[in-house]
Amino acid sequence: MVNKAQFSVKRMAIDKANASLIIIITITIFVVVFSVVSSKALYTQMKYQSKVIGKKETTLKQIESNKKEVEKLNLAYKEFSSEVTNAIGGNPSGAGDRDGENARIILDALPSKYDYPALITSLNKLAQTGGFQLSALAGIDDEINQVTNNESSTPQPIEVPFSLEASIAPTDGIKFLQLFERSIRPVQITNVSIVGKESSIKISLQAKTYFQPEKKLNITEEPVK
Repeated sequence: MVNKAQFSVKRMAIDKANASLIIIITITIFVVVFSVVSSKALYTQMKYQSKVIGKKETTLKQIESNKKEVEKLNLAYKEFSSEVTNAIGGNPSGAGDRDGENARIILDALPSKYDYPALITSLNKLAQTGGFQLSALAGIDDEINQVTNNESSTPQPIEVPFSLEASIAPTDGIKFLQLFERSIRPVQITNVSIVGKESSIKISLQAKTYFQPEKKLNITEEPVK
C-alpha cells in the first residue's frame, strides 16, 4: 500500500508536469500569434514598399521622358529664334515696326496677361505707322475682373473688345483697314461705319483682340496607401 509520503511526491510531480505543460502551451500560442501578426505586418509593409518602388519607377520614367522633350523644345526654340527673317518678314535684330526676335513677336501677338493701357498704346502706334491719327479710342478697362485669368491649367484666348474712329481721306479707306491686317496682335473687326463727304470721311470700327493666360502647371502629390 502506497503511503501518504509517496502519494504526495507523485502528486507534486504531476502538478509540476501540468504547470510546465501549461507554460509550454502558453508560450507556443504566444509565438504562433506573434508570428501571424508579424507576418501580416511584414506582408503589409512589403506591399506598401512595392507600391512605393512602382511609383518611383513611374516617376523616374516620366522625368526621363520630360528631359528628352525639354531638349527637343530647346533645339526647336533656338531654330525658331535664330531665323534670318522673323515670322512677319522683318529683321530679328532691327528696331523697325516689323523687326524683332520671333519670341518677342509671339509674346506681343498674344499677351499672357490682360493689359488694357498697352493695347491702347499699340493701337495708337499702329495708326501712326500708317500716317493716321485716331480721333477716338474706347473700350472697357476690365483689369480688376481679369486678374483671375492671369493663369489657367487649360488657357484659352479671351476677347478684349474696343472701338475707334478716325477722319481720313476717302482714298485711304482700304489703306486704313489694311493696317489691322498687318497688326502683330490678332484683330477681328466686327462692325465698320463710314460717314462723310468727298473731302473726308469718318470711319468707325468696332473690333476685338485677344490675350491668352499663362498655362498653370498643376503639381500634385499622391499619397501611397
